[in-house]
Amino acid sequence: MKKFTGLLLLMLMLMHGLFIQDSLAQDGKKSLVPLPSVDDFTKGDDGWGFGLGLSVEYETAYEGADEYHFEVDPAGAVQWRRGNNIFYWAGEALGWRGLLSETWLFETVVGIEEGRKESDSDDGRLNGLGDGDEGIEMVLQARRAFDPDWRYWLDARVVTGENGSLGLLAAGSRFGDQNNGTGHEVAIALVFHDSDYANKDFGITAQQSTASGLAVTNLSGGFRSIGFNYNYREYIYKNWQILAEAVYEQYGSDIQDSPIARNNFEAEIGIGFIYVF
Repeated sequence: MKKFTGLLLLMLMLMHGLFIQDSLAQDGKKSLVPLPSVDDFTKGDDGWGFGLGLSVEYETAYEGADEYHFEVDPAGAVQWRRGNNIFYWAGEALGWRGLLSETWLFETVVGIEEGRKESDSDDGRLNGLGDGDEGIEMVLQARRAFDPDWRYWLDARVVTGENGSLGLLAAGSRFGDQNNGTGHEVAIALVFHDSDYANKDFGITAQQSTASGLAVTNLSGGFRSIGFNYNYREYIYKNWQILAEAVYEQYGSDIQDSPIARNNFEAEIGIGFIYVF
């Protein structure tokens, strides 16, 4: 935890001390919504928008792990905008998001959920549990702002697929006066899951118990965690964006009691750079 906190402080110092927003990025054009957590590479115009880059994340090796590692992933998306609607392809996800009014944002995404592998634990914590299967999942989301400036907002989200369902209720706030999707944003969320989703990450069947030596664990649905999320996005030079995120999730007591949960929390930080064409 001390290492994670130190990396977070270093990342924040770099963002505030080294980067100055380029004046060309503030051209008066509005993004779909002025939130750094909702990317819009169309620069306010109808037609195609492209963002391409890389992000580096320092995160837990798997859900509930006490092991951390660095991971490099592609960042960005291909987008097509028509009025208040954006259709996009980002990695293994296809989605649509749109404004139905100045204060209502809806989003639908279909993507692939990566399964957990025994090799995700370098310390052998997952030996005998087998590899989890990948699955298709759908995300349905609705955000409601309290005013057209999106200073404060509420979020409801459902994730459902072959491996169960998860629900999230969140409240957030953004800082700054930019209307191009840059700045700072914080949110706090309550997360719930059904029994299938809970046991996907933290359950242990009788067969897995025999192979791993861990106690049989069968979780029911209900409260999963309470979490905090920080997002940052800024233009640093013409078409270059820097983005950063920090996530902390405190698990509920049922998950904490699972032998798979080596920690009572999950945390990650990430930083990336994207070139907007």
